[in-house]
Amino acid sequence: MKKLLIFTLALLFSLVTVFAGQAAAPAKNAHNKKAAPARQKKEAEVPYKAFLVVEAGGGRVIDGANAREKRAPASITKLMVAYVVMERLATGAIKLTDKVTITKEASRIGGSQVYLKEGETFTIEELMKAMMVASSNDAAYAIGEHVAGSKDAMVRLMNEKAKVLGLADTQFHTVHGLPPAKGEKEDLTSCHDLAILARELIKYPKLMEWTSIQSDIFRDGRFTLSNTNKLLGKFPGTDGLKTGYFRETGFNIVATAKRGEIRFIAVIMGSPTGKIRDAAAMEKLQKAFAQYKMLNIVKKGEVVDRDIFLVDGKYRKMKGVTEKSFLYPIAIDKKGTVKKEILLPEKIKGEIREGQKLGELVIKLDNETIGKVDIVSPVYVPKANLFTRFIRRLGLNI
Repeated sequence: MKKLLIFTLALLFSLVTVFAGQAAAPAKNAHNKKAAPARQKKEAEVPYKAFLVVEAGGGRVIDGANAREKRAPASITKLMVAYVVMERLATGAIKLTDKVTITKEASRIGGSQVYLKEGETFTIEELMKAMMVASSNDAAYAIGEHVAGSKDAMVRLMNEKAKVLGLADTQFHTVHGLPPAKGEKEDLTSCHDLAILARELIKYPKLMEWTSIQSDIFRDGRFTLSNTNKLLGKFPGTDGLKTGYFRETGFNIVATAKRGEIRFIAVIMGSPTGKIRDAAAMEKLQKAFAQYKMLNIVKKGEVVDRDIFLVDGKYRKMKGVTEKSFLYPIAIDKKGTVKKEILLPEKIKGEIREGQKLGELVIKLDNETIGKVDIVSPVYVPKANLFTRFIRRLGLNI
């Protein structure tokens, strides 16, 4: 009996152990199944491959990651088309009212389009609006043909302009940014280069007028243009510039917003979705506006509190004034570290012309020079007459 009891207890213990192990195994597997999708989701939602935020006026870098990484910009390529057009408009080489006749090649361009037909005519302004608001590929192609004579000539011109602007990471092969067909090369650029290009483009009020349009009409109202930049009307101060997407490169944006005296440009490249891209751009811009203020460090005509001795002047001494204002984006917690250093000679010979440079006011932040402003004469000071100068040489105070 005793042996039978021991055997029975041992058997029960073994069964409990087996069942407990089987019950634990599914729990472990279930945990692993949940962990894997979580990791995949986290990897899929990396907000971008590269980004850069700069202050638009001086180009100061506020934040960034992988800013020089070369990536396909997709439709953001059209910003260089826009730059070429705005330069031509500025020189009078073309006019907004110029008529563009649509070619067969332009009418066959796919992707985002306004469905141009061979033989139709539109003004430069109509096509620019279609390109900048609705990211129309056919409009971009038609503009390139009209401005440069052919698509290939326009691409060459775009690359020439890129070199002039110092866009070392940039190479264009199209006028619209569509993904390359077999045997073709894709357009390449970087957040760094796009920020430089954007800083040039914001100098043109007409372009900013187009990029700030949320919705407009085309073909006398028969077609609606909807802006691909969804930050417009959503993030206060946004007025441009351009989005871009195709599957291999992800979702890109060059966005700019201005509040008061300060403007920032945010470039986001390689986001997995448009919503994630837009959220990232807004987060970067909001952070910049929250952390930085445009400080008017020097005002134009500000009197510099240091006398200069005039050896030959009608007056014995004078104070210079600043030639221009100097504004700079300063981190709120760094305002107290801004210093001004006056560089002036003790004395100057001869007559003094109004506006003549006398010296410099050097502006420093954390002991690093961030700018310089000329100190100039506010008035004309003629030489003293011969008698006065003779008396002065005798050491008399006249």
